[in-house]
Amino acid sequence: MKRTAKAVMRAAGVSLVAWGVMSTGAFAADVSLNGVEDDDLRDALRGGSLLIEQTLLEENPPSTAEILAAAQADYRRLLAVLYDNGRFSGAVRISVDGREAASIPPVQPPASIGAVVITVDPGPSFTFGRAQIAPVAEGTDLPEQFAPGETASLGILKSTADAGVDGWREQGHAKAALTGQDITANHPQRQINADLTLSPGPRLTFGPLVVLSESDVRTQRIIDIAGLPTGEVFSPEEIRLATERLRRTGAFNAVALSEADAIGPNNTLPIELQTTDAPKRRLGFGAEVSTLEGLSLSAYWLHRNLLGGAERLRFDAEITGIGGSTGGEDYTLSARFDRPATFNEDTNFYALAKLEQLDEEFFFSRQLDLEAGIERIASQERTYTLGVGLRRAETRDVFGENKYTLLTLPLSAEFDYRDNSLNARNGYYINASATPFVALAGSDNGIRSYLDARAYRTFGEARPITLALRGQVGSVFGPEISEAPADYLFYSGGGGTVRGQEYQILGVPVGDETAGGRAFVGLSAEVRVGVTDAISLVGFADAGYVGEEEFYDGSGEWHSGAGLGLRYDTAVGPIRLDVAVPVSGPESDENFQVYIGIGQAF
Repeated sequence: MKRTAKAVMRAAGVSLVAWGVMSTGAFAADVSLNGVEDDDLRDALRGGSLLIEQTLLEENPPSTAEILAAAQADYRRLLAVLYDNGRFSGAVRISVDGREAASIPPVQPPASIGAVVITVDPGPSFTFGRAQIAPVAEGTDLPEQFAPGETASLGILKSTADAGVDGWREQGHAKAALTGQDITANHPQRQINADLTLSPGPRLTFGPLVVLSESDVRTQRIIDIAGLPTGEVFSPEEIRLATERLRRTGAFNAVALSEADAIGPNNTLPIELQTTDAPKRRLGFGAEVSTLEGLSLSAYWLHRNLLGGAERLRFDAEITGIGGSTGGEDYTLSARFDRPATFNEDTNFYALAKLEQLDEEFFFSRQLDLEAGIERIASQERTYTLGVGLRRAETRDVFGENKYTLLTLPLSAEFDYRDNSLNARNGYYINASATPFVALAGSDNGIRSYLDARAYRTFGEARPITLALRGQVGSVFGPEISEAPADYLFYSGGGGTVRGQEYQILGVPVGDETAGGRAFVGLSAEVRVGVTDAISLVGFADAGYVGEEEFYDGSGEWHSGAGLGLRYDTAVGPIRLDVAVPVSGPESDENFQVYIGIGQAF
């Protein structure tokens, strides 16, 4: 099947024509493609041509030397496209002002180029006559297209060989390789006969992890964090997991694990590690302005390797509500310490201290939280936390002033199966938390629970339509509403619950005042319609419920809002603009609300 450029210069079924000017001027490309009935093949040829790609540039147009180099490179590139589409007898001809591009010396390019013509005869489509690969490990999933009668392509052959090797590697044969390939073309029958031979090699176990690079993180801690199971059967998945564990510490800018070339004693395979340390310290600032909440200022300081074991220490400070209309100013000062791989490679230890003041429309609180616990990372999608904490708070609401001290046991579980956390199109997300608390003073014992569930489904490709749904459920079980911690109760309204309604406008009526509720339900639905590759229109509706009861029974009050939004995709996520109006619920002084941010609303 090997062909040279001269061997494939034949006359044409496909023409791609590009027109040019002097190398010192712009190269105005006028590309035409005729005589190809297969739209997919036409698109593949255009996408595979370096010449067409270069001549379409509007900025920095190519010189004549660059055009000639692209033309000469296109013989191999376009043949590869033909072979990958089952066209094994195709031919390519490229002429530059009537001269075959392959015959023009690269060191003597023309002073000017008027026209470049690419002519491709795709030839007939070939199918597999014989398609065999052996030996194959049990359970290997080979491409369905590698079978007699299916369209033959180099891509399918490569995918089949890779799948065969991967099948053996997943069973511990780390040195499995493709060692033989007998591929012949039967032109009269338009068939490709392929026989691939694999060599599994011995079944290996993990040898030691060898750290080759210098790092400020101690070597033993690197080994502990990676958690490579020395002595167990080799698995590519374990390599991936070890790499992910090291990366998520934040202590390294780059992590690369590779298998040693030589097999060690007793069929062991050493794994070699190269890392590049990230800067130890980082300082950040932020500012945000909202028409409702006013000015917010924030700052943080971070140390990524505090004690030489990839421990992380972070201080955060934030002031919100400066000049806002949702109450007074809120202050937060916090410190958090994280130690990866404390109990095992996937269980981290954390400790935090948080001092916070909330001056909201219907309540005021000032609290100190001390907490320590573990974070279990079960997989890339599933995380669990368990902690023990102490909360001391002073609150003021419609029921008066209160001081309480709680011993807490915060629990949480997060399942994140979204395809993109900032702009999900498919998948689902669930975050469930429960905080049992024992009142040491000023309250009663109880449990605060909260559930946030989201689901996404996208239909179509050219103009995709994404349906997004969200449900929130909250409950405070135990103390009466007058005895419950004021900052544990629920309100509804604003960007996080019901757009179009004022921030935390809905609670439980107490005379002429409003208190938070013990039961909360939030429902949201969005339809996101793609208009261009970067712009989407969104229609949405939100509803929220707050009640005095411990669990929803319908005796409370609902309110709702709806509106339209615009999304503009950027590299850091979509820029969001939502305009919403109240639909039902208590009367509001505001006729509409505007929300601007980065990322989808949920």
